[in-house]
Amino acid sequence: MAIIKFAIPKGSLGEPTFEFLAQAGYTISSGKRSYRPKINDPEIAIKMLRPQEIPVYVSEGIEDIAITGEDWITETKVNVEILTSLEYGRVKLVAGAPKDLPADSLSEVLEVLWSQNRNIRISTEYLKICSDWVKSNPVYKKKYGDNDPMIITPWWKIGDNPKVSIFLSFGATEAKTPEVADIIMDVTETGSTLSANNIKIIETVMESNAVLIANKDALADPIKREKIYDVLALFRGVVSGRKNLHIFVNVKKENLQKLLLMLPALKNPTVSPLSDENWLSINTVVDKQRFLKLLPSLRKFAQGLVVHEPRQILSLDELPKGVDSEE
Repeated sequence: MAIIKFAIPKGSLGEPTFEFLAQAGYTISSGKRSYRPKINDPEIAIKMLRPQEIPVYVSEGIEDIAITGEDWITETKVNVEILTSLEYGRVKLVAGAPKDLPADSLSEVLEVLWSQNRNIRISTEYLKICSDWVKSNPVYKKKYGDNDPMIITPWWKIGDNPKVSIFLSFGATEAKTPEVADIIMDVTETGSTLSANNIKIIETVMESNAVLIANKDALADPIKREKIYDVLALFRGVVSGRKNLHIFVNVKKENLQKLLLMLPALKNPTVSPLSDENWLSINTVVDKQRFLKLLPSLRKFAQGLVVHEPRQILSLDELPKGVDSEE
């Protein structure tokens, strides 16, 4: 019987999420098109949802934990616990304008369109983030005071400044300029799609990646909390595994201390004797970014280097203690 309900995202985060789950040791069956795929842990009930919806469902306790983007947590302003960054699905939420508009920031766009006595139209899926971004701009404050931009959806309008309108976009936001919108706000990885649609980035509003979140009441439940911590341990292990390399290397005893000074590890490298009493084996974890810098020293002082990409590195002592564990 399932102990926790776990929502995972569809859309652009879907494929990398399946890859991440597989690296964590979870097998997902019933196909990636099913909204209720099976998982090889009977204590987890999994469901696929749009990342835009996930934070609200977790906040309301409909789901216990979930993977979603930081951008949608900011947009929905929900009260959830962010357990850890999963460090994939990295995007930038940016504002863009037509390349031929003589302005390179929101302030300049506001000035140009104000001088032309034009109303300003913005298209985005991120209504709240966009409204806050516009209202915080000093030029907007100077010209419109504390008035809220109009937020317009097919169902309702809110706000008190019809001179600046934010329209809800249902996708293909980059296609909205210049006929429908003067500015767009959308996520991008490289900016190439925006550029191909004659849009220049005028500001980066925020950066986002996938995160694991939890309902706070679920974390207060001892049984659910223990299961959530199991998932958290596996996920942190994947994140650490993707950043590090596991190396085995042989070294002469006389060079051991020289090499140990260069080799970081979770705590200390493991040093083991070999059949030749003059040689030792070192087993350690090295940051991928440092490995190439360490290679010349390894070549100088060691032999027989073996390098693995670990599936996971679990630093279990960093997790909160379980309710039944001993301190």
